[in-house]
Amino acid sequence: MRKELKSRLSVIIHSPNHNTDDKLLKICQLLDQEIDYFNWTGFYFRNGDKEELVLGPYVGAATDHAVIPFGKGICGQVAVSGATFLVPDVQKQDNYLSCSMDTKSEIVVPILKEGKNIGQIDIDSHEIDPFTPEDQELLEWICDELAKVLV
Repeated sequence: MRKELKSRLSVIIHSPNHNTDDKLLKICQLLDQEIDYFNWTGFYFRNGDKEELVLGPYVGAATDHAVIPFGKGICGQVAVSGATFLVPDVQKQDNYLSCSMDTKSEIVVPILKEGKNIGQIDIDSHEIDPFTPEDQELLEWICDELAKVLV
């Protein structure tokens, strides 16, 4: 399944016919459709030179977290570390920003361009510890591919 999913994602990412926000939304929609335990899928991007993230395209419940300061929550920690952060159980995470009472776990993967964190993909799940090594590899691949096309 992952090979076929990667192929479909690659078509979206490298499509010359869609703008960046359209591509990002289509990625969120495809992941949401194909992986049943991805319950909120979205992107955050660095806000220029400010040390904060701004919400980009997403699929899932509305969130109050349209702007996240660096260091705050899982997304803010990834903005600082530049490394994937997998949280199997958000209840056990001290620096967690709750978006939904239903969220039980989260994975955030940075988009690195020339070594600089320009954004990230954020996935929430309503299950405890559902994310597999294959999920992480897929999300890291998506972010690597996006880094090639994002300005």
